[in-house]
Amino acid sequence: MDVEYTGRQTTITKKLKSQTEEGVEAIAKIVGNAGSVHVILSTDKYRQIAEVTVQTRHQKMVARCEATDMIVALHDALAKIEQQAIRHKKRYGTIKRHPKSGLKGAAAEVAAPAARKTAAVKVAAKSSAGRKAVPMLVHSFPSHSPLAEPHVVRSNDSVALRPMSIEEAVKEAAFRDREVFVFRDHGGQAMVLYRKRDGKMELIEVP
Repeated sequence: MDVEYTGRQTTITKKLKSQTEEGVEAIAKIVGNAGSVHVILSTDKYRQIAEVTVQTRHQKMVARCEATDMIVALHDALAKIEQQAIRHKKRYGTIKRHPKSGLKGAAAEVAAPAARKTAAVKVAAKSSAGRKAVPMLVHSFPSHSPLAEPHVVRSNDSVALRPMSIEEAVKEAAFRDREVFVFRDHGGQAMVLYRKRDGKMELIEVP
């Protein structure tokens, strides 16, 4: 994403730019790289104000935070933008999955001809009840169709590239919107975070 800075009675240092780039990189992993970012940093007496605006093809996100330290204000503004991006992604994914509910109607339509065919066989059997039985060869088919081969896709978004604490890993997994997140703690121990159906995160230590 292209980042534009505006300073109002504030000097935009390299540290602030580096902090912004890290935050924008995390946001881009959620909404994609197509878009622009405008960061406005200003000082009003003893207040440090950070305002971040992210414009993508589908939405516009704005966050404004105040603190006594500009680094803290900028961090909070970027965190708010990430939360907005996560909520938008979840909401968009829910809308996208709704059409699948129509599969039940399609299944009913497929099942209807089979039901009519069964009824026709029963009627034919009743009409021929008084006739001599004729031996028939009946073929049986498996009730379950064979399972399709699993489709495996490699992904690096669920693996942390640097050591981090459990709290940092939980936050990173939430930002990346991942059900499984693999990381190492500062002692080198490999661990896996897994989000269960009830929304709770389960920690698994890899031996």
